[in-house]
Amino acid sequence: MSRLTDNLDSIAEQIRLSFSAKDAAREKALPLCREVIRHCSNAIRAVHRQEFDQAKGLLQSARSLLNEAEQAIADYSELSSTGFIRDAQKEFAEGSITLGLVTGNQPPTPGELGIGFTAYLNGLGEAVGELRRYLLDSMRRGDLSRGEELLSAMDDIYNILVTMDFPDAITGGLRRTTDVVRSILERTRSDLTLLIRQKDLEERLGEFGGNLR
Repeated sequence: MSRLTDNLDSIAEQIRLSFSAKDAAREKALPLCREVIRHCSNAIRAVHRQEFDQAKGLLQSARSLLNEAEQAIADYSELSSTGFIRDAQKEFAEGSITLGLVTGNQPPTPGELGIGFTAYLNGLGEAVGELRRYLLDSMRRGDLSRGEELLSAMDDIYNILVTMDFPDAITGGLRRTTDVVRSILERTRSDLTLLIRQKDLEERLGEFGGNLR
């Protein structure tokens, strides 16, 4: 090796050691993030079954796992914005927001959840789809008691998301999520309006039939 480059071996060794440590941190965080997502998915399913205590417990476990994942990469700030961490945070936000709104509470804040704004906003948008699913299940049971309330919450979420007019590099592709939310909101409003009118018509016909007797 030329005397001009005889320090390259030591430089390369430093780089290898750094990359090796960073890769080990990533490999430790990855399965934890997968478990976070699994717990959050199960929590959302529990919400739809109205097993709210179970959903809360699953989300608490997800938060503990997310803490471990975040601690594993604490020395490598560039890993904190990678897809696997952001996806885990987003799923945690989605589950927590869905549980909060379905149980009649205000959605938790990013600070309360301990996650970044980008993950929070995308989780907020994803929660709209779960609110529609919960509302449709209620409608199939003939329960319209919370229809207007949940639709209003979905509308409020959309009105917030649509104001976040920043590049996707900053918002993590929020524009696409917002477009999906708008479509879900329009369909849900149409479904709810149709069912309310149908129920009102059935009640009127029932009253009319009673008056004929």
